[in-house]
Amino acid sequence: MTAPTESTDGAATDADAATYDLTNLISPYLDLHMMFPLLEYIDSLISTGSISYSSLDVAQARLELLKPTHMVDYAMDIYREVHGEDAAIPQEMEDQKAGVFKELEELREGQMKFDELCRNDELRASLVNNNQWNVKSLTSMTSYGVTAETIAAYYKFAKFNFDCGDYQQGRDMLENYISLYSSPPKQRKDGEGEDGEDEYGGKSSKANAEDEKTGNPNMYYLTSIDTSLLNVLWGKLSCEILVEDWEEASIALIAVKTAIESLATSHKLTPLEALHQRTWLLHWSLFVFWNDASGKGLESMVELFTSEKYLQAVTTHAPHLLRYLTAAVLLCKRRAAKKAGSNSNAEGRRLLRDLVKVMQQCEYSDPIVEFVDKLSVKFDFEAAQSQLARCETVLSSDFFLCKQTELFMEEARVFVFENYCRIHHKIDLTTLGEKLAMDRDRAERWIVDLIRNALLDAKIDSEEGCVVMGTGSTSVYEQVMEKTKELTARSGGLVVNLRGYMNDVRREKIRRERKAKEAMEEY
Repeated sequence: MTAPTESTDGAATDADAATYDLTNLISPYLDLHMMFPLLEYIDSLISTGSISYSSLDVAQARLELLKPTHMVDYAMDIYREVHGEDAAIPQEMEDQKAGVFKELEELREGQMKFDELCRNDELRASLVNNNQWNVKSLTSMTSYGVTAETIAAYYKFAKFNFDCGDYQQGRDMLENYISLYSSPPKQRKDGEGEDGEDEYGGKSSKANAEDEKTGNPNMYYLTSIDTSLLNVLWGKLSCEILVEDWEEASIALIAVKTAIESLATSHKLTPLEALHQRTWLLHWSLFVFWNDASGKGLESMVELFTSEKYLQAVTTHAPHLLRYLTAAVLLCKRRAAKKAGSNSNAEGRRLLRDLVKVMQQCEYSDPIVEFVDKLSVKFDFEAAQSQLARCETVLSSDFFLCKQTELFMEEARVFVFENYCRIHHKIDLTTLGEKLAMDRDRAERWIVDLIRNALLDAKIDSEEGCVVMGTGSTSVYEQVMEKTKELTARSGGLVVNLRGYMNDVRREKIRRERKAKEAMEEY
């Protein structure tokens, strides 16, 4: 599997999907369990003759991925697929299977007391209400038989279930484990007001409890975070992705992102470690954003990928992610402009401007990226059409983009049309039909549909048989909003930089005074 390269600017040529396959570049940043869906999709491409990989090579790759896991039965099936149905199973696999069952029993026994407590809904609710559902309180109460070792075994058992391929069980257990370190807001009792007053106007005991703190709502209400809990959150996100619960996966994604930034801010992660963590998060987020049924996933993806810290991860560690950012911008730019309530398409143009800046920082190219570059930067419509023909191959063979192939091609066609008419202002329908690979009547109907659905600022001159694009003038209000919308963020950045500078000056002054004092004492 090789990285995609694009070195020609001429007419489109037939290219095998393997040329543009990113599996080899993405896989180092994924949990190995996430690789199985990707390999299954490659198998489907092989069966239809869409990619020139060998099914035997894919099966061998799957077998290698299974070795560190506890899915021994699955590994045995793949081994027979590679070596033949009559092949003898290696002894090391049999030994691994026996070891898995032995470890299963040991972990199940070690975590049983806490598991029983988790399953007792009534007792658990009572402990939660009394603020005793935490590691310190539970391990101090001998009546339940829960120790620190019991809780540690429970976490190991959750990971064990995950490695066995039981992602649902692993997720449920991690939820229980996370709850021990979280402090969600308590429900108000009957007769208690919103501001914590009881029915007589006095402050309730709950409102007066200074030690009762609510955790971070973006991080499952965890009251604190460290690298160990960060690993737990990564596990939770992995489970949500693999059970394909995309709504919960979005919440888990935010939790991991919040945890990373919190640890980076508190210097519990070095800048390089934080950069690596962000790079991993960007790759895992592809599962979440491209499967978001709410329609907001791609907009959230563009926002995340273009934020300063995550953009640094894209440009330095993962320039191949430019493919997904480019596709996302092209798919959501018109929707973003419509949401902004402006006919000037200023928001769509801003997205494209930001995308072009990113493209200039990344040493990566494929037909999707080249299509936007030829059209938005070089205005080479012939070369753009050539790249668009290749885009369909790239999209249909990409695990994350394949479901968006038709929509992308439609948006790309509109993109070509908008740019062509923006340059020419007025264009003959027959000529336009040729550019869009349509006859005159079909091109006219297509344009009418765009105008009717308020997706295009244009009108058709029937007498002259041409399309006239709108002027797209920007109001003074829109210009002011565009210039000042990032003013608060910039001001905040200046304040942070100034505060950091003053702290550095203060520390340097203290250091010099200390050094001078030591020198005087020595003298």
